[in-house]
Amino acid sequence: MTTTSAENTATGGPLARPRTGPRRRTELAAFLRSRRERITPEDVGMAPGPRRRTPGLRREEVAQLAGVGVTWYTWLEQGRPINASTQVLDAVARTLRLDGAERQHLYRLADVPDGTAGEEAGSLPEDVRAVLDALVPMPASVVNGRSDILAWNAAFAAIFPHVMTARPCERNSMWMAFTLPPCCNPIANLAETGPLLVATFRHRYSRHLDEPGWKEIVQRLQAVSPEFARLWASHDVALPQSGTKVFRHHAAGEIRTRTMSFDISASPGARLITCTPTDEESRERVAWLLAHPEAAATDHRH
Repeated sequence: MTTTSAENTATGGPLARPRTGPRRRTELAAFLRSRRERITPEDVGMAPGPRRRTPGLRREEVAQLAGVGVTWYTWLEQGRPINASTQVLDAVARTLRLDGAERQHLYRLADVPDGTAGEEAGSLPEDVRAVLDALVPMPASVVNGRSDILAWNAAFAAIFPHVMTARPCERNSMWMAFTLPPCCNPIANLAETGPLLVATFRHRYSRHLDEPGWKEIVQRLQAVSPEFARLWASHDVALPQSGTKVFRHHAAGEIRTRTMSFDISASPGARLITCTPTDEESRERVAWLLAHPEAAATDHRH
């Protein structure tokens, strides 16, 4: 199906007034391309055809399946300054088989309002710090959307002693996860949890594409961490969720936890992250670290 001039105006096609900025359009183009390339013709009931040079679906195939013009979809994926209606984005999302997080990501990049988050947390109320202290011996911290660590309790510091000595610009959970060498990195199962960490970080990043602080942390991570750069280039996106995180301490050994995230309404953009030990041995190791602060704070030297 091809779009007419009237249809372009109604659906936000090439004739519509552009709203999205260059950075957001570039991100949108790369995301659409990465999602298109992961779907095969067989996935959508199409014959594969001979000698396909394009991984996944072709642009014209996505346009046909979504019921939009080939030119319009091509321009969208090329990052041209065009807009789209909710109905058109819904059709593209269904064709590309986007999940809930990916669909939200698409809408944000296309500059379709969906109730974005409020401001990043600045100073924290004393009540929040009191809650952190009350959670000991459970390790807990407070971070903002960019994963800057704003506050933590003694149990978290016992497992993550680097948080107390890191420079402010490096006191960031993503930075520590992907830049600390394996000998010093407290996250023992980073190979397993890393993809989800980056995917949920991109979910939050899409709300702040034009903000210097967000662009800077992404650029710095890409420059110093090949693993982060590889995962970032995949354009995977996921909603925040609980998960298993295994910490490794040079003196206490491995500590298995389940992590959960809670939004702090008094500080928009801030989240309380708790790490609940999952077995008695892990609980004992956290207790031992709290009872032996000299061991918790001592790290091996390079």
